[in-house]
Amino acid sequence: MSLKSKIKTFFFLEDEYDYNDEEMIEEESQPVKPSKQQPSQKQNVVSLQSVQKSSKVILMEPRVYAEAQDIADHLKSRRAVVVNLQRIEADQAKRIVDFLSGTVYAIGGDIQKIGTNIILCTPDNVEVSGNISELMQERDFQESRW
Repeated sequence: MSLKSKIKTFFFLEDEYDYNDEEMIEEESQPVKPSKQQPSQKQNVVSLQSVQKSSKVILMEPRVYAEAQDIADHLKSRRAVVVNLQRIEADQAKRIVDFLSGTVYAIGGDIQKIGTNIILCTPDNVEVSGNISELMQERDFQESRW
Protein backbone atom coordinates (compact mmCIF):
# COMPACT_ATOMS: atom_id res chain seq x y z
CA MET A 1 0.00 0.00 0.00
CA SER A 2 1.39 3.38 -0.98
CA LEU A 3 1.58 6.45 1.21
CA LYS A 4 -1.13 8.12 -0.84
CA SER A 5 -3.62 5.34 -0.31
CA LYS A 6 -2.81 5.26 3.42
CA ILE A 7 -3.62 8.96 3.68
CA LYS A 8 -6.85 8.47 1.74
CA THR A 9 -7.82 5.66 4.05
CA PHE A 10 -7.00 7.77 7.09
CA PHE A 11 -9.25 10.61 5.92
CA PHE A 12 -11.91 8.27 4.48
CA LEU A 13 -11.52 9.78 1.04
CA GLU A 14 -11.08 6.52 -0.75
CA ASP A 15 -14.81 6.18 -1.47
CA GLU A 16 -15.19 9.74 -2.72
CA TYR A 17 -12.15 9.96 -4.99
CA ASP A 18 -10.79 7.15 -7.03
CA TYR A 19 -8.01 8.72 -9.12
CA ASN A 20 -5.12 6.91 -10.61
CA ASP A 21 -1.75 8.58 -10.49
CA GLU A 22 -1.66 8.75 -14.29
CA GLU A 23 -5.00 10.60 -14.51
CA MET A 24 -3.87 13.18 -11.98
CA ILE A 25 -0.66 13.84 -13.88
CA GLU A 26 -2.57 14.28 -17.14
CA GLU A 27 -4.97 16.78 -15.57
CA GLU A 28 -2.16 18.81 -14.05
CA SER A 29 -0.20 18.97 -17.30
CA GLN A 30 -3.09 20.38 -19.34
CA PRO A 31 -2.96 24.18 -19.68
CA VAL A 32 -5.76 26.14 -18.11
CA LYS A 33 -7.84 27.97 -20.69
CA PRO A 34 -8.74 31.54 -19.81
CA SER A 35 -12.45 32.08 -19.46
CA LYS A 36 -14.08 34.57 -21.78
CA GLN A 37 -15.67 37.58 -20.16
CA GLN A 38 -19.33 38.11 -20.61
CA PRO A 39 -20.05 41.19 -22.74
CA SER A 40 -22.52 42.38 -20.12
CA GLN A 41 -19.79 42.74 -17.48
CA LYS A 42 -18.31 46.23 -17.11
CA GLN A 43 -14.59 46.66 -17.42
CA ASN A 44 -12.74 49.06 -15.15
CA VAL A 45 -10.63 50.70 -17.82
CA VAL A 46 -9.62 54.35 -17.59
CA SER A 47 -8.21 56.20 -20.56
CA LEU A 48 -4.80 57.67 -19.85
CA GLN A 49 -5.78 60.80 -21.75
CA SER A 50 -8.52 61.57 -19.23
CA VAL A 51 -6.08 61.55 -16.29
CA GLN A 52 -4.41 64.90 -15.73
CA LYS A 53 -0.76 64.77 -14.75
CA SER A 54 -0.64 68.06 -12.89
CA SER A 55 -2.68 71.16 -12.34
CA LYS A 56 -1.48 74.70 -12.75
CA VAL A 57 -2.39 77.88 -10.93
CA ILE A 58 -1.89 80.99 -13.02
CA LEU A 59 -1.11 84.34 -11.39
CA MET A 60 -2.36 87.32 -13.44
CA GLU A 61 -2.14 91.05 -12.88
CA PRO A 62 -4.15 92.72 -15.65
CA ARG A 63 -3.41 96.34 -16.47
CA VAL A 64 -6.17 96.78 -19.07
CA TYR A 65 -9.63 95.29 -19.58
CA ALA A 66 -8.49 93.44 -22.73
CA GLU A 67 -6.44 91.02 -20.60
CA ALA A 68 -9.66 89.58 -19.14
CA GLN A 69 -9.97 87.36 -22.23
CA ASP A 70 -6.53 85.82 -21.52
CA ILE A 71 -7.69 84.99 -18.00
CA ALA A 72 -10.90 83.43 -19.37
CA ASP A 73 -8.83 81.33 -21.80
CA HIS A 74 -6.87 79.90 -18.86
CA LEU A 75 -10.14 79.07 -17.10
CA LYS A 76 -11.48 77.35 -20.20
CA SER A 77 -8.25 75.29 -20.24
CA ARG A 78 -9.19 74.08 -16.73
CA ARG A 79 -6.51 76.05 -14.85
CA ALA A 80 -7.10 78.02 -11.66
CA VAL A 81 -6.28 81.74 -11.87
CA VAL A 82 -5.39 84.19 -9.10
CA VAL A 83 -6.13 87.72 -10.32
CA ASN A 84 -4.52 90.74 -8.67
CA LEU A 85 -6.58 93.85 -9.47
CA GLN A 86 -4.55 96.35 -7.44
CA ARG A 87 -2.85 98.01 -10.43
CA ILE A 88 -5.97 98.73 -12.45
CA GLU A 89 -8.60 101.42 -12.12
CA ALA A 90 -11.68 100.56 -10.06
CA ASP A 91 -14.19 100.79 -12.93
CA GLN A 92 -12.10 98.51 -15.16
CA ALA A 93 -11.57 96.10 -12.25
CA LYS A 94 -15.35 95.83 -11.82
CA ARG A 95 -15.77 95.11 -15.54
CA ILE A 96 -13.09 92.40 -15.37
CA VAL A 97 -14.77 90.79 -12.36
CA ASP A 98 -18.13 90.88 -14.17
CA PHE A 99 -16.60 89.29 -17.26
CA LEU A 100 -14.82 86.59 -15.24
CA SER A 101 -17.90 85.82 -13.15
CA GLY A 102 -19.80 85.15 -16.38
CA THR A 103 -16.99 82.92 -17.65
CA VAL A 104 -16.80 81.02 -14.37
CA TYR A 105 -20.58 80.54 -14.37
CA ALA A 106 -20.47 79.22 -17.94
CA ILE A 107 -17.84 76.58 -17.12
CA GLY A 108 -19.41 75.64 -13.77
CA GLY A 109 -16.49 76.93 -11.72
CA ASP A 110 -16.18 79.24 -8.73
CA ILE A 111 -14.97 82.78 -8.07
CA GLN A 112 -13.90 83.97 -4.61
CA LYS A 113 -12.42 87.09 -3.14
CA ILE A 114 -9.28 86.06 -1.27
CA GLY A 115 -7.88 89.47 -0.39
CA THR A 116 -8.13 93.16 -1.04
CA ASN A 117 -8.54 93.43 -4.83
CA ILE A 118 -7.44 89.80 -5.28
CA ILE A 119 -9.81 87.11 -6.59
CA LEU A 120 -9.46 83.40 -7.21
CA CYS A 121 -11.19 81.91 -10.26
CA THR A 122 -11.38 78.13 -10.45
CA PRO A 123 -12.85 75.74 -13.03
CA ASP A 124 -15.11 72.83 -12.09
CA ASN A 125 -12.20 70.39 -11.60
CA VAL A 126 -10.72 72.46 -8.73
CA GLU A 127 -12.33 72.54 -5.30
CA VAL A 128 -11.47 75.29 -2.84
CA SER A 129 -12.12 74.83 0.86
CA GLY A 130 -11.62 77.24 3.72
CA ASN A 131 -12.01 80.97 3.99
CA ILE A 132 -9.06 83.35 3.98
CA SER A 133 -11.04 86.54 4.59
CA GLU A 134 -11.94 85.48 8.14
CA LEU A 135 -8.26 85.03 8.99
CA MET A 136 -7.40 88.41 7.48
CA GLN A 137 -10.14 90.13 9.48
CA GLU A 138 -8.85 88.56 12.70
CA ARG A 139 -5.30 89.68 11.92
CA ASP A 140 -6.45 93.23 11.12
CA PHE A 141 -8.41 93.29 14.39
CA GLN A 142 -5.38 92.14 16.40
CA GLU A 143 -3.11 94.70 14.75
CA SER A 144 -5.54 97.54 15.44
CA ARG A 145 -5.80 96.51 19.11
CA TRP A 146 -2.11 97.03 19.79
